[in-house]
Amino acid sequence: MADTKKENFFARTGKNASKFFRDCKNEVKKIVWPTPQAVFRNTGVVLATIFLIGLFIFGLDTLLMNLLGLIMNVAK
Repeated sequence: MADTKKENFFARTGKNASKFFRDCKNEVKKIVWPTPQAVFRNTGVVLATIFLIGLFIFGLDTLLMNLLGLIMNVAK
């Protein structure tokens, strides 16, 4: 009969943790970081989009409040 002895818990955990961190290090090496110009360009796009969406929501809110005001005045 083959003697299959299991490693103890701490040895398995240490090997698994070691493998995990080694794999993490290898994955971080594969990251392609953006250039500063790309970051600034993308930041500008995000800020412009936020501004436009904010204007749209402001306009929609103003329109709906005015319509609600007209409805409330008619109901009196």
